[in-house]
Amino acid sequence: MSAFPSDMPSNSGASFDERRWVIHVRQSLDEEIEEESETPVSIFSVPKNLMVADPDSYVPQLVAIGPYHYWRPELYDMERYKLAAAKRTQKNLHTFKFHHLVDQVTKYEHRIRAHYHKFLNFNCETLGWMVAVDASFLLEFLQVYAAQEGKVRTGVSSRMSHLVDISGRKSAHNAILRDMLMLENQIPLFVLRKMLEFQSSSLEVANNTLMCMLIGFCKEVSPFKMVEVLPKVEIKDCAHLLDVVYHLIVPKCEGCTTEITEEGDGGMTPITDHGENTSFGQPSSVRQLADEVWKIVVKIHKGPARLIKRVVLSRPVKVMLKLPWKLLSNLPGLKFVLQPIAYLCLYQEKDNGKPESENPPDSDKPPLVEEIAIPSVTELFEAGVSFVPTKEGIASICFDDKKVALYLPRISLDLNTEVLLRNLVAYEACNASGPVVFTRYTELMNGIIDTEEDARVLRERGIILNRLKSDGDVAKLWNGMSRSVRLTKVPFLDKAIEDVNKYYNGRWKVKMGNLMKEYVFESWRFLTLLAAIMLLLLMSLQAICSVYSCARLFHLNTNSTSTSRS
Repeated sequence: MSAFPSDMPSNSGASFDERRWVIHVRQSLDEEIEEESETPVSIFSVPKNLMVADPDSYVPQLVAIGPYHYWRPELYDMERYKLAAAKRTQKNLHTFKFHHLVDQVTKYEHRIRAHYHKFLNFNCETLGWMVAVDASFLLEFLQVYAAQEGKVRTGVSSRMSHLVDISGRKSAHNAILRDMLMLENQIPLFVLRKMLEFQSSSLEVANNTLMCMLIGFCKEVSPFKMVEVLPKVEIKDCAHLLDVVYHLIVPKCEGCTTEITEEGDGGMTPITDHGENTSFGQPSSVRQLADEVWKIVVKIHKGPARLIKRVVLSRPVKVMLKLPWKLLSNLPGLKFVLQPIAYLCLYQEKDNGKPESENPPDSDKPPLVEEIAIPSVTELFEAGVSFVPTKEGIASICFDDKKVALYLPRISLDLNTEVLLRNLVAYEACNASGPVVFTRYTELMNGIIDTEEDARVLRERGIILNRLKSDGDVAKLWNGMSRSVRLTKVPFLDKAIEDVNKYYNGRWKVKMGNLMKEYVFESWRFLTLLAAIMLLLLMSLQAICSVYSCARLFHLNTNSTSTSRS
């Protein structure tokens, strides 16, 4: 017998009930909703640019929890297990029937609806039964984790015995677990608390039971082993199961600023400073090259370097630079030669204490895309950086320049981890109340892990506990993570990235490689100049030889050399 009547409404636009919508709007305006109307939205639809990357990580595959995916035909098979859980709940009620419990849940209709971002095209009774049945199923599933804590005796019904496994080894158990972690597959946490309250002797017993369930659940799904912090998280402050895991994993970031930048193709929108072109020959590139050259020259006080500094900083050169720049720039070849010298002189004036004309960077601006770039694990390892695992979670990430060590939290990767990571990123993207700290962490890991070798190094250092098939799967997981839809400044993570880049870019080998790459190999103007100089030299040599008969001179020189040898 089907659990769904044929006239049941659907969330699709094709069966939109106009009359019901009008009634709902009228009731919402007529009724006075005080506390319930202040409930913030916490259950969102996953942004399309994130959904496209990996739909299976956001759409439930086995069981629907909540109204978003309730009417999908491929999920109907789980309804009999939900009803079995509801019957078991009814047995535990003793004094009254399950529909009395539904009536109590229905009183919180407006508070339940307030948690959802979408408009729910259900009447009050349908929503109440739906949420109550789903809550019964969740509580029966979660009691397995309370039993692991030794606080509750488990008694899984015979109908669910092949789905729920206290050891977590059954594939169906992990499939349900993944579905429970999805952002669109949530129900408000206070409903679970109310359901337990009706079945318990007191509110305190209900809170303790729910807390034991959440502790065991978070121990199972959290990739960071830091569940001892969970009792500090108040149940009343958490909106749903995914929000509980988020509060456990993500540290509170004080002083973080946020700037929303929408994406068009799932990647982060590039940001440039004042729209400058960084190709060679522009003032910014020449200035950077001059700065690097001057840093090297200023430390050398012997030999040709001393003569170069004396010539560059001599009075005639400075007087020449004070001449009208437009006039000098029109002379062939002089602009390219004089511009670096001018910047060297300006750099010398800056070292002497004279203020720069450029404005200092604004520390309150969100980070640029370029600041997210960081060398890979292999590159850092070859540069002498060691990787140290920590147990304090994301908040412990830092770089110690004295020990040359990058501290990263231990993270365990299994079949359920990717779904959790992606949905936490989606939850941060939709929840505009704070900075995207967790997404910034995933971008850091995405930046340092490029290949299988990078994943292997972190696994051998104890930072990654790999329960996947191979290190290649680990690299694929991190490289496939979607970027955030907004840019956020997270001070402690930004400092770690900045310190790592500062150390890495400060090494002589890296400096020379970057200079060659940026100003030689990737600069067609510089290569064109070299080609022009070589062409002029060859043309000059040809002209000289045409006048002085270089071939005869070379021939005579060769003959005289051979005669002297004989």
